[in-house]
Amino acid sequence: FIFDNSLTFILTECKGQTLTESESVVIKPGYNHKLTCTFSGIDVGVADISWINKLKEKHSSGSHIFLDNSKIRVYLHMTNLQTEDTAIYYCARKTQ
Repeated sequence: FIFDNSLTFILTECKGQTLTESESVVIKPGYNHKLTCTFSGIDVGVADISWINKLKEKHSSGSHIFLDNSKIRVYLHMTNLQTEDTAIYYCARKTQ
């Protein structure tokens, strides 16, 4: 997360498959936030989608991934965010 600037997300599209992330946000330290990734043209389960922290190449501590099949969304819920969680986060489909 970026506490002084906006958080940037990437839109990924490939062969009729689309992943769309949440809008940019600014979060105060100690707060929680839920990112949303909506996808289409993809038949996936929660194991097929990952949230990537671009600076650390991993999930932030206290994060959980949830799949909502009814809405074709994956959520990343991050708790007790700190300045060291500052990063660009994006969702991606795992490739075979």
